[in-house]
Amino acid sequence: MSTLSCHVLDTTCGQPAAGIAVEIYRFGESQSLAKGLTDQDGRYKFEQLDLPSDCYCLRFITEEYCLEHFQQCFFPLADVVFISDEQQAHYHIPLLLSTFSYSTYRGS
Repeated sequence: MSTLSCHVLDTTCGQPAAGIAVEIYRFGESQSLAKGLTDQDGRYKFEQLDLPSDCYCLRFITEEYCLEHFQQCFFPLADVVFISDEQQAHYHIPLLLSTFSYSTYRGS
């Protein structure tokens, strides 16, 4: 089984994005497996979650943060769909967020 963590960075301000809700789903399903909020460093670790090999959707709910920090919201959600392989011990997925764009990558 693999574990999962994420990190959100506000690239407009050059700082961590605290207080963003994150949820993890099996791809195509509507019930979340786990959820939480990014901490002061913009990080969240899904402590009680093990990921067997499958396809997942990591959802960042960005609307509230964007309205508060950018005074507008273009992307209320940022979904990152990825395939896990239980042979991998850990997945870390950062999100780089700004007013009109976001990007992501597989971190370490």
